[in-house]
Amino acid sequence: MHFKDYIRTLPAYKPAKLINGPAAELVKLSSNENPLGPSPRAVAAIQAAAAEAHRYPDAASTALRAALAARAGLSSEHVTCSNGSDELILLLCLAFLNIGDEVVMAEGTFISYLLRTLELGARPVRVPLRDHAHDLPAMAAALTPRTRLVFVCNPNNPTGTTNGAAEVRAFLARVPDDVLVVMDEAYLEFAIRPDYPDLLPELRDGRPNLLLLRTFAKIYGLAGLRLGYAYGHPELVAYLERARPTFNVSTLAQAAGLAALSDDEHLARSRAHADASRRYFLDELRGLGLAPIPSETNFVAVPVGDDGAVCEGLRARGYTVTPLAGWGLPGLIRISFGTEAQNRGVMAALREVLNS
Repeated sequence: MHFKDYIRTLPAYKPAKLINGPAAELVKLSSNENPLGPSPRAVAAIQAAAAEAHRYPDAASTALRAALAARAGLSSEHVTCSNGSDELILLLCLAFLNIGDEVVMAEGTFISYLLRTLELGARPVRVPLRDHAHDLPAMAAALTPRTRLVFVCNPNNPTGTTNGAAEVRAFLARVPDDVLVVMDEAYLEFAIRPDYPDLLPELRDGRPNLLLLRTFAKIYGLAGLRLGYAYGHPELVAYLERARPTFNVSTLAQAAGLAALSDDEHLARSRAHADASRRYFLDELRGLGLAPIPSETNFVAVPVGDDGAVCEGLRARGYTVTPLAGWGLPGLIRISFGTEAQNRGVMAALREVLNS
């Protein structure tokens, strides 16, 4: 067998370890899921669509793309849908990278950017965070003639921080037209800063080198169906469509996504729960003598010293959270928001771990 060295040496994906014992004892606060679940309308749509599971899905996701385009004030030609936004990250790397090309990203951001870049034999250029957020001037300075892609996660996973509109637009002005800027906005519905950048006008004005990644996995509560989408210039979208696998978005995912878009009440409830959870976590963590990073997402990152030991201690008490050493942030853990009872439970468990 002739394995590619740059794939063979990649670390295998390791999901959060499960806990021995009944599943009811497991509280997973490691994947930034919506503890309220999906919209009841989405559940009903899934149930109705299940009767057509013997048919292949609409390969173009026609109705869903039209609905997403209408919400953004764009045409369907500006929209592509995917089997989760992680598939889009892989497709972008496949479509734009040759061996030795460069991809600029932060050190301490979504780990998929790094892994997918390495899978294509390209070179990641990792720029340290500044105050736990993207250092956009330094990222602009890191661009070279070999740069093909730039990934900016805003709000950032795993730190929960954001970059404002003025600094994002100043950054975009420094990026050459032949470099694609991928703004990953998976958590934008949770953002609270008043100057959070609305980049849809850039696309309406015809900017060709900008792609906005979004997802139904987070606030919409459809992580298990794997449904992502992106807004971009029609020429860029048409190019990506050539690399996209046929039938990549299932019938159930399309139906659920379309229904979820119609349920603004569930969206508001999910946002309100995240806001309340965020306040609770920040207050509790500070009460434990810790310094949590102010978050604008549905999770909080906090320095704890030995992140691996703390995660093991929480796991032994029935909670999975994410250690961030492998993401370039040693000593930090990321805790997703759960239900009110789960939030209280993990804080009590963390107190025990720290005291032990």
